[in-house]
Amino acid sequence: MRKALAVTEIFRSIQGESSYAGLPCVFVRLSGCNLDCAWCDTRYAREKAGRVMELDAVIDAVRELGSGVVEITGGEPLLQQETPELARQLVKLDYTVLVETNGSQDISPLLPPVVRIIDIKCPSSGMTGHNNWYNIPQLRPSDELKFVIADRNDYEWAREVIEKHSLHNKCTVLLSAVTNRLNPGDLADWALWDNLEIRMQVQLQKIFWPDRVTGA
Repeated sequence: MRKALAVTEIFRSIQGESSYAGLPCVFVRLSGCNLDCAWCDTRYAREKAGRVMELDAVIDAVRELGSGVVEITGGEPLLQQETPELARQLVKLDYTVLVETNGSQDISPLLPPVVRIIDIKCPSSGMTGHNNWYNIPQLRPSDELKFVIADRNDYEWAREVIEKHSLHNKCTVLLSAVTNRLNPGDLADWALWDNLEIRMQVQLQKIFWPDRVTGA
């Protein structure tokens, strides 16, 4: 049986988040998700089945779009068995490979030098109970943890998690405000007041293309 993935879209854009923000990037958005976050902004990837593509066809599509950075995202990419193999093959082709995961799945199949960007679900998401805390001891310095913050309660919860697990000593910790729910400046003020060792981020794609739903 040939290896295949369910794909929602493959497109070239500007990386809007993480430490790679601002770089041209090819996105491979896979279909399906096991969570239902209250503020999800890619619900279409969760609700639609997507098209089945063989791995070679996915790689060909990435090569045609021509960027040195590739992000495999979703949905939840680690629900699909062939995602680690796709990442491995892209690494062999000298791409910088990022995999963004919702934090509920085991990240260990993603081998170095893949950059694992793990979303830690805060209370406002409604999905806090799905965080896979067994991923924390597996973190590599190249990995990144993202906390999406909607309010002060989310922030206090995230701060406690960061301090409890000394996350800033393990990898890059990102804080991001939910669009239209929290002023990013307020979030930055809180982090500065508490002297948190974090990296603030905004979603550049929503600044560049505020009306675009897919392919951004």
